[in-house]
Amino acid sequence: MYPPEMVAPMKADLTEAGFSELITEADVDTALAKEGTTLVVLNSVCGCAAGSMRPGVKLAVKHSTVPTNLTTAFAGVDREAVDRARKFMLPYPPSSPCVALFKDGRLAAMVERHHIEGRTAEMIADHLKMAFDEFC
Repeated sequence: MYPPEMVAPMKADLTEAGFSELITEADVDTALAKEGTTLVVLNSVCGCAAGSMRPGVKLAVKHSTVPTNLTTAFAGVDREAVDRARKFMLPYPPSSPCVALFKDGRLAAMVERHHIEGRTAEMIADHLKMAFDEFC
């Protein structure tokens, strides 16, 4: 577990952009039970989250077509929510950071850590925008 004061600015990076925090299993279940599309961003302290994933996600949600619900949980902090979300992300292995798009509670698109590392924010945003156009 990371100290809350250490991750607060990293959490705020997404919550200030309109993402709702998922803290508990019930939060995840409620978010994924909603009709429409839900973006689940598993945030992280790593450099690729700060350098490309979070900026890429924030760019993507400025697109003309976006998910109905924007949510986030923080790996190493919101353990209950992250563990629950990862069950919905199967068969993909645990990965953080990562971004999952759900449609009516079913996994529609997945961006794993290896799709994030070494990529620019713009590349990640473009990848997500294509998924938004297809599923949202």
